[in-house]
Amino acid sequence: MNTPAQAELGRGTLEVCGDAQAGPRAHPSRLHSILSAPEVGMLWFYESFFPVVWIVFVLYWQIKAADTKATQRLEPAASRILRVLIFLIAIALLSIPRIPLHWLYVQLWPTGYWPFWLGAALTVAGLLFAVWAREHLGRNWSRSVTIKQGHELITTGPYAVVRHPIYTGILAGFLGMAIAISQVRGFIAFVLIFLVFWVKFRMEEEWMRSQFGETYATYAQQTAALVPYLL
Repeated sequence: MNTPAQAELGRGTLEVCGDAQAGPRAHPSRLHSILSAPEVGMLWFYESFFPVVWIVFVLYWQIKAADTKATQRLEPAASRILRVLIFLIAIALLSIPRIPLHWLYVQLWPTGYWPFWLGAALTVAGLLFAVWAREHLGRNWSRSVTIKQGHELITTGPYAVVRHPIYTGILAGFLGMAIAISQVRGFIAFVLIFLVFWVKFRMEEEWMRSQFGETYATYAQQTAALVPYLL
């Protein structure tokens, strides 16, 4: 990821690094050799922030996955596998700095502290919203589309704001990363995740209507799917 620290610090170190075309993409390892300790610490923080936030989130998700109700009905394996593959593609787009498709790295706006902190705030807020929804959903949660034994329809807390708050939160997390990266690849990753969740929640909607009937239909009429007043 092209961090704001690299963007700001790199501007003053291009000649020393010997890469006049790199601009704010001057290689971090070469910057480290000429920066002071506080500057290196700042660079490390910006490089590590998003990976650390997402790793903590995924670890929490894995721990919570152990405490759920028994599954009564489960979506086909093919849809689950396809979803995992698309997630892996999105992660690769965000993580690999040298995919041989140069247009993926076109800057949509200048990198700097404002895009980074705006993206960071959106990512943290989104993931915390997803955690709130996960806690509120309790043992009814599943990583796949399922009907649980003794499945309950939850319509309070974050589920009173949107019908799929976990998806809303995770999408906000990916959008925050895209804003911070400021490159085409970030928004392609966001669109891929959006399409995955769109297909998944359409299946969930069908199953919920089958399970809860008119109760769910009324809930769907009163509550937005992902974004209040918009979607």
